[in-house]
Amino acid sequence: MSTPTLRQLQGPAHTRIYAYGAARGENYVPNDDLVGPIDSSDEWIRQRTGIVTRVRANAETDAIDLASDAAREAVEKSGVAPSDIDAVIVATISNPKQTPSASAIVADRIGANPAAAYDVNAACAGFAYGVAQADALIRGGLATHVVVVGAEKLSDVVDSTDRSISFLLGDGAGAVVIGPSDTPGIGPTIWGSDGSKADAVGMNHTLTEFRDGVAPWPTLRQEGPTVFRWAVWEMVKVARQAIEAAGIQPSDLAAFVPHQANMRIIDEFAKQLGLPETVVIGRDIETTGNTSAASIPLATHRLLEEHPELSGGLALQIGFGAGLVFGAQVVVLP
Repeated sequence: MSTPTLRQLQGPAHTRIYAYGAARGENYVPNDDLVGPIDSSDEWIRQRTGIVTRVRANAETDAIDLASDAAREAVEKSGVAPSDIDAVIVATISNPKQTPSASAIVADRIGANPAAAYDVNAACAGFAYGVAQADALIRGGLATHVVVVGAEKLSDVVDSTDRSISFLLGDGAGAVVIGPSDTPGIGPTIWGSDGSKADAVGMNHTLTEFRDGVAPWPTLRQEGPTVFRWAVWEMVKVARQAIEAAGIQPSDLAAFVPHQANMRIIDEFAKQLGLPETVVIGRDIETTGNTSAASIPLATHRLLEEHPELSGGLALQIGFGAGLVFGAQVVVLP
């Protein structure tokens, strides 16, 4: 008896981003509000990070609320009916519960039931990972329209006395709708990880240690110099690979949107990539802070609001962070 041949799905040849949505924490928190516990100053934070203020959410607002608001805006602006969303991917490290997924709740809130839904934990590279997966799902025939959200409420995992990362962090969410396209709108993704450097940035304790009373509530920590060197030297190589894989030159870019980790890293990136002055660079960190998985879509959303002429242009985005993980791709801006 011969085995029947299985049918495999195949989707459209190309995908693109249709629209962006954004949600930021309700409160602006200036440097002066944070310097006491870390024995620092507004000037020190500005010089080292470029941050003047950051957004943080109210106590009752969680990462799922932020994700839902951002996703709702993206869907409304995309012109795609919520019922035509086949999958929802939420990149986050701050879902208030380990299960259920934030994505399933977001899918329900935006009217996308019964869309497939799952969360991605890739820290600051989470949004780039989500875009890569949405592109693959659509071209593979598993979905037609996908919502990708990067959402964080990092103020829930901040130790106000920690000098390594606490003053960097903000709360927010950015979202996109991705769907079929007649022409290529998302370039090849360059992604990967280096778990040998897992201790460089991440949580300082486990939830079981907290449960057993042997450690305080887990909060984020980082080895600043290690992360800075890795980001500047190794991630520039990844950014160059993404440009090359897309078949373009740095001068072809309209915008560069790196993860909003530190203004000095962003500026060094631009310098090493040899970006011409015509390339608009996302510097949302100055007033939003570092929002991990949310930082790239939030920065892009702001760029499109402030520079509508970027529409239709090429943007290089790169995320990198805890894991250590990284992901980069060139996209056509909606």
